[in-house]
Formats: sequence, structure tokens, C-alpha cells
Amino acid sequence: VKWKGKDLFDLVCRTLGLRETWFFGLQYTIKDTVAWLKMDKKVLDHDVPTEEPKTFHFLAKFYPENAEEELVQEITQHLFFLQVKKQILDEKIYCPPEASVLLASYAVQAKYGDYDPNVHKRGFLAQEELLPKRVINLYQMTPEMWEERITAWYAEHRGRARDEAEMEYLKIAQDLEMYGVNYFAIRNKKGTELLLGVDALGLHIYDPDNRLTPKISFPWNEIRNISYSDKEFTIKPLDKKIDVFKFNSSKLRVNKLILQLCIGNHDLFMRRRKADSLEVQQMKAQAREEKARKQMERQRLAREKQMREEAERTRDELERRLMQLKEEATMANEALMRSEETADLLAEKAQITEEEAKLLAQKAAEAEQEMQRIKATAIRTEEEKRLMEQKVLEAEMLALKMAEESERRAKEADQLKQDLQEARESERRAKQKLLEITSKSSYTQSMNSSTTTLPSDLPSFNLISESLSFDFKDTDMKRLSMEIEKEKVEYMEKSKHLQEQLNELKTEIEALKLKERETALDILHNENASRGNSKHNTIKKVS
Repeated sequence: VKWKGKDLFDLVCRTLGLRETWFFGLQYTIKDTVAWLKMDKKVLDHDVPTEEPKTFHFLAKFYPENAEEELVQEITQHLFFLQVKKQILDEKIYCPPEASVLLASYAVQAKYGDYDPNVHKRGFLAQEELLPKRVINLYQMTPEMWEERITAWYAEHRGRARDEAEMEYLKIAQDLEMYGVNYFAIRNKKGTELLLGVDALGLHIYDPDNRLTPKISFPWNEIRNISYSDKEFTIKPLDKKIDVFKFNSSKLRVNKLILQLCIGNHDLFMRRRKADSLEVQQMKAQAREEKARKQMERQRLAREKQMREEAERTRDELERRLMQLKEEATMANEALMRSEETADLLAEKAQITEEEAKLLAQKAAEAEQEMQRIKATAIRTEEEKRLMEQKVLEAEMLALKMAEESERRAKEADQLKQDLQEARESERRAKQKLLEITSKSSYTQSMNSSTTTLPSDLPSFNLISESLSFDFKDTDMKRLSMEIEKEKVEYMEKSKHLQEQLNELKTEIEALKLKERETALDILHNENASRGNSKHNTIKKVS
């Protein structure tokens, strides 16, 4: 009951392990207006709703100018990533369609890790909320078409850890015009309705219909004083020649909130331009060491993964070779069996032919005997003699035919014996080949067993049981600095490539756009883009 706002806020920060507390606060809603818990005031003394339980939202109250340089802790980066992503999806921050697809791809990388076509199959993003509804409704594109374009960029982010993907998301999001801006409805002295925007760079005045391009900007370093009396708010520029800007808000409570945000953003603006405090220096040193440790750990894991993949490739190659040898052995065995069968058939045929030749020879002998007998018993009469001569002639012709047939059968038997000899020679060669393949197969199996068994001391992917310690010397830090400089150069090249990709996607989907569904912010963004206006050069122009 006696706790102050700071007690509750510190408890939340300790629970999260958060040290960069100056960006955050506890927000609550009262009478359709947001308010922030004051650190030095009792929680129950605030004008909080009376219903139970009392609900506070832990949110980023102030935004960094440069997320990569200012957000040190990984938990801080993660909380900003979650909040900015929700604001883009809820359309509280305007994001052009092509940038929405790119941001969605980094969100997928942060959640799912590296793209794997065997795991991340078509439809794996069907249940994910990745694009603002405004973008989806603006084009005649199916969810599958959006997923295809997101996945194409997601595949390019391979190798990025979760914190790196989230930081890339924030680096793109911080260049959006509505990023980190708190808008309030105001009226100037003439009663004209305007919008006041408060962010990390200063105060900006907008037309109610154009939240992207400010009419006037007051950078924090050019403001001498900010104050309010009742509902009237006064901004005094540093240059006394410039007129004081006064406006009225709808409620006194809103003026208090505006002043809170102005003081907090101004303090952070000045802190960024001074040397870091000892605490921040310590945090940044720890973050650099942690980043280097993670980089070394990722490199070690990459080497282990490569070694495993090479061992698996070698094992697969040996298994493939073994299967090939087995197939060759099977084919040789089948050829041997066919040769044996052929030899048996030829031997049987030769035997039959030989028996037929013997039978024919026997018949020829019998015919010769019959002819001799007929000659001996020839009838003496002339008629009988003529008939006998005719029979003798026929018998001689038959004997001649029998002799020719016998000779042909004998030649055929010789040919079959020669074929049998060749078949046996083929059988001998097939047996010799089978013996060679069998010896190769046994050698490959021994190699396979020695290679496929991964060494027991091969590093595992399990990170839980390992503990690493690193001693960072001056040389290590110099090398790290050189790597950071190299990363900056690479980042500039990537930014150029990224812009080309964004333009390419914009051109690709332009034909599918439904012009009648464009919102006022879409039209304003396109006009700014055609003029070459960006968030930062616009603020410089109107300051």
C-alpha cells in the first residue's frame, strides 16, 4: 500500500533483468487519456481506475535516436522490437508496403531462425500476423503470394541470430516518419486545429490530416524553455529573434503529459551528446564482450556443423558406393548363373546330337546289309533283276543320304562341344569377377564402419552442459574494432542493395495495387518519396 511508483517500476525491471530503465515507464489509462506512473508518488495516490485488479502497461516511454548505438542490452532491444512491431501492425506507425514485407522477413528470422526448405514448407506462415491489414487490403494478392515474397527475403537473412534480426528490424523502423512520435491535438492562437508531435529529436507541428510531414520543427537544442499555464502551452526558442510559439490543448492532464515527455526526451537528447556515464560505459563494455563471445561461439558451432556435414557426406558417399558394388555383385552372380544354365543346356544338346549321329550310323549299316542281302538273293529273271537293280539303286541313294546326315550330325556335335567349352570359359571369368567384387565390398564395408562412426570427442550442438571463458586482451579489442569498421562498410553496401530490393518489390507489386483503397497516408508517403523527402531531411528543412 505504501509503495511508490519507483518501487513497482524497479521490481518489474529486476524481474526482466533490465538495466536501461530510462527508456521505460508504467502506463495506465484514465478517462480516455494515457498517463504514466510517477516515480516519486505513491501508486495508490495516482488517479488510477478504482476497479480491481489495477492494470499497468510496461512500455517504452522514450525512444532512441539511433537504436544500434544506444540500446545496449539484448533485453532492451527485444522489448523495443516487440513494441515497435505491434505499433506497425496496429497501424499506429505508418509503414509503406515494400518496407512492411522486409520487416516481416526479419520478424520471421527472429522467431524461426535460419530458413530450412525441409522444415519451413509452404503455408508455415499462414497463422502469423506479419503485415498491417492496410497493406494486405491494398493489393490483389493472396496470402500465399505475400508468404512467397516474405520467404524470399527471409532466406537471405541466413546466419543472423535473434538479436541481430531484431536490431535490423529496429534500424529500418526508426527511419519511418511516425516512429517514436507521440501526437496530441492542439489549437494555435487563431483557433486552428493542429497536431503536436513529441519525439527524440524535438517538437513538431503537423496538419491534422498529415502526420508524416511536419510544418514546423523545434529541435531540442534550439528550445530555451517550455512551460504551460492551465491549458496554454508555451515554447520559447533559444534565438530570441524568433517568436514564442503558444498553443492550447484540450485538457490540463494532457499538458502535464506533454511536459513530462518534453523533459524526458530533452534529458536524453542532452545525455547522448555527453560522455557516457560509468554505468553505461560498463554496460557497453560488457555488451561488446558478450557480442564477441557470441560471435566466437557461432563460429565454433559453424565449424562443428561443417565437420558434421562433411562426415555425413563422406558416409553417404561410402554407402552409395557400397550399394553400387552390391548391385554389381548381384549382376555378376546372375550372369554366372545364366552361364551355368547355358553350359548345361549345350552339354545336353551335344549329348542328344551325338546319340542321333550314332543312331543314323547304325541305320546306314543296316541299309548296307540289306543291300548286300538283296544282291545275294536277286531274282534270276530279267524282270526281277531290273526290279532288283532299281531297289539296289534306291538303297544306295538312301545309304548315301544316311551317310551325309550322319556326317552333318557329327559336325553339329563338334560345334556343340566347342560352344560348351566357351560357356565354361565364360563361367570361369564370371566367377573371377565375382571374387574381385566381393573383395572390394569387404574393403568398403571396413572403410564405411571406420568413417561413419563419428568420433566420440566431436563437439555436440548441446550448449547446456558447456561453459566457456574468454580472456579479452588489447589485441582482441583492436581486432574487434577492425571487424566493427569492416561491418560498417559492409552495412553501407547492404543498404544500397536493400534499397534496390525495396524498389524492385515496389515495382513488382505496383500492378496489383487497388488505387481506390489507398489511404491518405499512402498518398502522402508516395508524394514525399517522389520528391525524395525522408524523415530526417524534412525535419532539417522545417526546423
